[in-house]
Amino acid sequence: MPLWAVLLIVMVVAAGSAGVGGMVGASLVAPEESPPPQSSGALNNEVPSDVPSRAPDTIAGVAQRVSPSVVSIRSTSPQLSGNGSGFVIEGNYVVTNNHVVDAVRRGGIEVVYSDGHVSRAEVVGAAASSDLAVLKLADPLDVEPLEFGDSDEVAVGDTVIAIGAPLGLDGTVTSGIVSALNRPVTVGEDGQEAYLSAIQTDAAINPGNSGGPLVNEQGLVIGVNSAIATMSGSSGEQSGSIGLGFAIPSNQASRVVEQLIETGEAPHAVIGAILDLRYPEQGALIMEAGRGAETVMRGGPADQAGLRPGDVIVEFDGTTVRDATQLITLIHTKAPGDRVEVRYLRNGREHTTTLVLGSSND
Repeated sequence: MPLWAVLLIVMVVAAGSAGVGGMVGASLVAPEESPPPQSSGALNNEVPSDVPSRAPDTIAGVAQRVSPSVVSIRSTSPQLSGNGSGFVIEGNYVVTNNHVVDAVRRGGIEVVYSDGHVSRAEVVGAAASSDLAVLKLADPLDVEPLEFGDSDEVAVGDTVIAIGAPLGLDGTVTSGIVSALNRPVTVGEDGQEAYLSAIQTDAAINPGNSGGPLVNEQGLVIGVNSAIATMSGSSGEQSGSIGLGFAIPSNQASRVVEQLIETGEAPHAVIGAILDLRYPEQGALIMEAGRGAETVMRGGPADQAGLRPGDVIVEFDGTTVRDATQLITLIHTKAPGDRVEVRYLRNGREHTTTLVLGSSND
């Protein structure tokens, strides 16, 4: 199978290379109220008559009822082989990753349901900055749409289930736990990066799983599987799952998906300043201006909040900032127009200001 290379940078203290858990290939580079305990729409798919039924609150029961709404995504062109995953939501839309769509859209897109039914699909909208895309089905099946849960209610140690088509093996179910939350992860190539504050899981996720749902014990989608970290093989190739998978939190995904359906676009939040990604100390440094280039956009959010080149942002909305990459992931969890408190250092002295986040489609 051909390889679609997508860069993944996992900002964790660990050795090893990284890869996207998205498209088939042998080697990849790198609210206020809790949701109800069980959604009436999330687990209503009928269990196939030729398999023994399991209780809805078991892993097998969740998988039986969620799997019919999970699809494999591939190109209609015989010149483009490989696949990713996705899942059906209300309105016969399919949610998946932007990097999945990017890899197959040139030849036309089709989705395959768990029973083998095939439907053509068109791209409603895609957002590289969040690695999300929405498809509209031309010939949908009558399956129960999956529902987004509340990712803010997820806790480390919660049981989760991943469903998708790793290496083209559609309908594959794996389970594990939530290993960590708010893990800074960068997916994509230069100019097309997605900065994620991801849910980390040890549920086995492999190439082809990208775009598929990560669901909880109630069958609610709490994340969209997007990437994996891997270890280099002896020949320089990447291995598969090593228990380090990453998913886009459902609260971020549902907001972006709603925007894509309504307008075809999903602008992401920005502060209007250029950060030094190589700054070695604690915090995120706003680069010094040089050669006539502005590093704080005139009239932008940072400028209006009083930030200047050389300032070091050390806290964003109550979260301590370790480096520039983490700050970017924190910004991307917010919506344009949100007000956040920022703590920063200037000439060794600490200051606090309030930022009103701007908007960008870049």
